[in-house]
Amino acid sequence: MNIAVIGTGYVGLVTGTCFAETGINVTCVDIDKKKVEMLRNGKVPIYEPGLDALLERNIDKGRISFTTSLQKAIQGCDAVFIAVGTPPDEDGSADLKYVLGVAGEIGQHMEDYKVIITKSTVPVGTSYKVKSAVEKELVKRGVRIPFDVASNPEFLKEGSAVDDFLKPDRIVVGIESKRAEKVMKRLYKPFLMNGHPLLFMDIFSSEMTKYAANSMLATKISFMNDIANLCELVGANVDLVRKGIGSDTRIGNKFIYPGTGYGGSCFPKDVQALVRTADEYGHSLEVLKAVEAVNYRQKTTLVEKIKKHFGENLKGKQFGLWGLAFKPKTDDMREAPSLVIIKELKALGASIRAYDPVAMEEAERILGKSIDYAKDEYDACIDADALIVVTEWSEFRMPNFRILEKLMNERSIFDGRNIYDREEMEDNGFNYYSIGREPITIKVAVEA
Repeated sequence: MNIAVIGTGYVGLVTGTCFAETGINVTCVDIDKKKVEMLRNGKVPIYEPGLDALLERNIDKGRISFTTSLQKAIQGCDAVFIAVGTPPDEDGSADLKYVLGVAGEIGQHMEDYKVIITKSTVPVGTSYKVKSAVEKELVKRGVRIPFDVASNPEFLKEGSAVDDFLKPDRIVVGIESKRAEKVMKRLYKPFLMNGHPLLFMDIFSSEMTKYAANSMLATKISFMNDIANLCELVGANVDLVRKGIGSDTRIGNKFIYPGTGYGGSCFPKDVQALVRTADEYGHSLEVLKAVEAVNYRQKTTLVEKIKKHFGENLKGKQFGLWGLAFKPKTDDMREAPSLVIIKELKALGASIRAYDPVAMEEAERILGKSIDYAKDEYDACIDADALIVVTEWSEFRMPNFRILEKLMNERSIFDGRNIYDREEMEDNGFNYYSIGREPITIKVAVEA
């Protein structure tokens, strides 16, 4: 079976590489010549555990190739995946110009039947816009070539995308014909042999499923962050509350860890897009609007705690910051809480020295020389007035507190992920602020 994947971003590259791993012949397309050359040489332009080895193996086996020519890629293929970006417009709606541009180009060059599949996250109804764009080009050419459109949303988590694709909780496919269903069943046959559920539905429902899933997860995060903030006010411990509600099977224990808010390429964009879609239909999604508002506020939570400890004027204060990526096991900094925290602290006169295991290059691309970049986590804490933990990388979980004590000007930690034990912080003599738990103040800071 032969397929083409248009777009070699996060979703497209993982999709193409993982399909190749099942024995399918895959041609990936991107307009970026340098990126295509890099991929041909087996170099992965993103950080995703396990992807580099998988890509190299399938290049060696001749099951995956890369090109800048869409026309060449779609000749003789059974299915074409559209996996290009859908960045948010200023009003929060998804920008479909890349998706529809690719659809038009497919219509210009296709010669035989294909299933054209939207893998990009798109609003409800987009697949039919794709269909219209293809048909428009076929009419211009004066040819009648049969094709089907389908929707096949991705449910990949950054940091575990390869496992998520190869061992999915479910595979959702929206189709409009038996012929398309037959192609998609054949495509996903290797996954069905391992018992992973393949759920066929209408295209509208498939497109909605993606947005609804991400919005539900974002809702759980914002709800827990809101509860955590209330816990601090009333004297409750959010860790115990989390365990208490997470043991209820109707709620579950995933996505109920309090922190500094969600980020990344999916949750913020998808919540905004779904809210916008509802507004267009005259329906206000009040819950999701609150989810978005809570998340924005949560990103400043640590800054408020820092101001309470040190005072409003942070001029001359230096902070060590651990974690720049929006989550562990990725270098993705899109909508990362660290960006908001850094911006707020800089505005108050503070200086930042940061470290992240994999996101340093990406951080410098975004932030330039506005902050200092440390060579490791301890280097970030030299002469720091406080340490701020933003991303819960494993290597941050068990630091040597005696080393920190010697390096830092003041023993203060602001933990945005609750990765440290309060009693241990007290035993080590640290001022300790976390999310949803009573702070430990060993000494009173001098007001600025």
